[in-house]
Amino acid sequence: MRELFKAVLYEFLYWTIGVLMIFTHGLRIVGRNRIPKKGPVLLIGNHTSYLDIIVGGLACRRRVFFLARKTLAKNKILAFIMDFYDTTLIDQEGFSRSGLQGVLEHLAKGRVVFVYPEGERTHHGGLARFKPGITLLLRKVQVPIVPIGVAGVFETWPRWRAWPSFAPPFLAWRPQRIGVCVGEPIPPEKYANLFREEMLDFLFAKLTWCVEGAQKLQAAGRH
Repeated sequence: MRELFKAVLYEFLYWTIGVLMIFTHGLRIVGRNRIPKKGPVLLIGNHTSYLDIIVGGLACRRRVFFLARKTLAKNKILAFIMDFYDTTLIDQEGFSRSGLQGVLEHLAKGRVVFVYPEGERTHHGGLARFKPGITLLLRKVQVPIVPIGVAGVFETWPRWRAWPSFAPPFLAWRPQRIGVCVGEPIPPEKYANLFREEMLDFLFAKLTWCVEGAQKLQAAGRH
């Protein structure tokens, strides 16, 4: 009964928040149908804001399971939400043994898991180099990876601002408009045998392409 309730609530929030984001930020998403409709999938994205979790979840029609830093669990409200939705907790600098096992368990159940290879929210808005810890996970999984790039989220809610700003589509264009670009699935045979640095560079290039696609969506209607 609890799982059914969580599934129904997730679906309700998906549509409610999705419509809200269209009215508040002119949200546009392309490539949503590229995410496999069944089986385990690992999503990777650029980490610009707390809103990345919401926007990234809206890019996938399947329920998405996220990772979060253990330090966030100090907030009782966040801790409740993360526990309710089976969030996997990881260390600040990378995957703990329990965090890695949590991701593997989700994938073993055929679920979709979203990770942010940068490890933390960006300080400058651009895509930072990936933490090498992501390769520990990729060595243990044999699942498709789907890159998802977002744009406009950093401008909406950077890490130093207490509250997000808005850019309704019926007003003049503002950089807080949000675009999301979903890339093509990367089969495991494309990355499994790469050396660590090769793997990081390969995935960085794939995600960069998606971020650039998201930026084009964000800029639509600027002039």
